[in-house]
Amino acid sequence: MIKLPSIQHCILLISTSIEFHSCYIITQILPLIQKYKAVHLNRTDARLANNGQPMEIQRLRCRVNFNALRFTPQIEELGRKVIKILRQNGPFMVLHLRYEMDMLAFSGCTQGCNKEEVNELTRMRYAYPWWKEKIINSDLKRKGGLCPLTPEETALTLRALDIDRNIQIYIAAGEIYGGQRRMNRLAAAYPNLVRKETLLESSDLRSFQNHSSQMAALDYLVSLESDIFVPTYDGNMAKVVEGHRR
Repeated sequence: MIKLPSIQHCILLISTSIEFHSCYIITQILPLIQKYKAVHLNRTDARLANNGQPMEIQRLRCRVNFNALRFTPQIEELGRKVIKILRQNGPFMVLHLRYEMDMLAFSGCTQGCNKEEVNELTRMRYAYPWWKEKIINSDLKRKGGLCPLTPEETALTLRALDIDRNIQIYIAAGEIYGGQRRMNRLAAAYPNLVRKETLLESSDLRSFQNHSSQMAALDYLVSLESDIFVPTYDGNMAKVVEGHRR
């Protein structure tokens, strides 16, 4: 087990954009940390590489954040259960198939979608005022490498990588947009597709069902333990799993 830095060292991690006076930290912040035994690190994920801190401090911040990452006991227990079920049937691959409705609406990537689906995704994008980009040229976005692989392209890619067609493939994702129609080619090429919903009883997932972040946390734990991890989009999940596995 890696020993965590002292509380005084952790104080260095609190602020990424405002330089607190050391007296203020000692007199105001330190007593709160000692009282509540908790620290909220705000936006450290996006600020580690661009705020001019010495490399030694950057490494310390990364180490503290990495070792502080914990999921609730319920999520970790369910994650171990899924992994045990998969391991009983041999090696398994996790496919992070990033092809959910909200992702496609936000990105404007509509390859393979029919006209009704394109309209539905566009309406969804306009319905969320905090999604700033409204008019998106899907073809240009695609040519710029900013779209995820479609399920059909994923099947071709896995075959090109010579992935055994009989391997268990755990789909780490929410509901795939377009449903079975979009999954047909992938299922034909790799018939041993499984999901948490097919491996677990509905009662196991009931408390997590309406919490997308908790469901994603479960997928994350399974991804860490997979024999192969394949993301179809270079997003946060792919980057964090890659870093954690390293």
